[in-house]
Amino acid sequence: MRGSEFAELKAFAAVVNHKSFARAADHLAVSPSALSQTIRSLEERLGVRLLNRTTRSVAPTEAGVRLMSRLAPALDELAASVAEVSEQRGKVAGTLRINLPRVCCDYFIAPRLGAFHRAHPEITLDLFVDDAIVDIVAGRFDAGIRLGERLAKDMVAIKISNELELTAVASKEYLSQHGKPQQPQDLHQHRCINIRMPTNGAPYRWEFAHGRREFEISVHGSLIVNDSRTALRAAVEGVGIAYVIGIESAALVAEGRLVRVLESWSPRFPGFHLYYPSHRQVPPTLRAFVQFLKGGRR
Repeated sequence: MRGSEFAELKAFAAVVNHKSFARAADHLAVSPSALSQTIRSLEERLGVRLLNRTTRSVAPTEAGVRLMSRLAPALDELAASVAEVSEQRGKVAGTLRINLPRVCCDYFIAPRLGAFHRAHPEITLDLFVDDAIVDIVAGRFDAGIRLGERLAKDMVAIKISNELELTAVASKEYLSQHGKPQQPQDLHQHRCINIRMPTNGAPYRWEFAHGRREFEISVHGSLIVNDSRTALRAAVEGVGIAYVIGIESAALVAEGRLVRVLESWSPRFPGFHLYYPSHRQVPPTLRAFVQFLKGGRR
């Protein structure tokens, strides 16, 4: 295989993996127009369309799916071979693709990116921030990060954070006008800020626990968002009560801009775990990332 043919196949795999010419171009450090020309050259050489393109999305055709099913294992094996050679000379190199939710990235991963880069300058960390639950195998990710309670049983899971807690918060101004709920059922008389679930778009049902009692409540209000940061900003502005993971509201509570309510009803749940398929060989880049996270859990 000539070098140009390998480059075309690698470019095609990048577009399929990233589901976007722009993101794939960034990953490959080329311009979107150059990448588009590379894909056209590959399609012309093979005599078949590999990608369906619209103004908003890119998806492989039936022929593209067949090609990717054969190409992906070969590219994985090549990457693993290069990584093993690098590891033998005392340095870990290569690309590591991780899928993770925004809150985990903001509070547990992003603050440590500088330290990880200094420890492993030859690893390219490709972070895909996405709150929806995805199939990391189908998405060709090396690993994912999710809450422990949402992990499939056939995954190897490694805890990277302590337990987390849900917190109901509101501004002092809101509470002075509407009163403070004493139990979750009181929320039916309050304006609550709903957050849509990324998986199905339905508003999240607020979960509560008191002793051994666990239950959910559907709340109502004048605002529905799909982002907890927006919900917190709205709560600060007095729009209503927000329900978020405690690490997201902690600073605003400490500053006095928000007040916690229903504290004795707030459930705790397993923290974030990094996970990957149990049947997959762990690449050196992932081993290095796991060891780095284990050394700095908080």
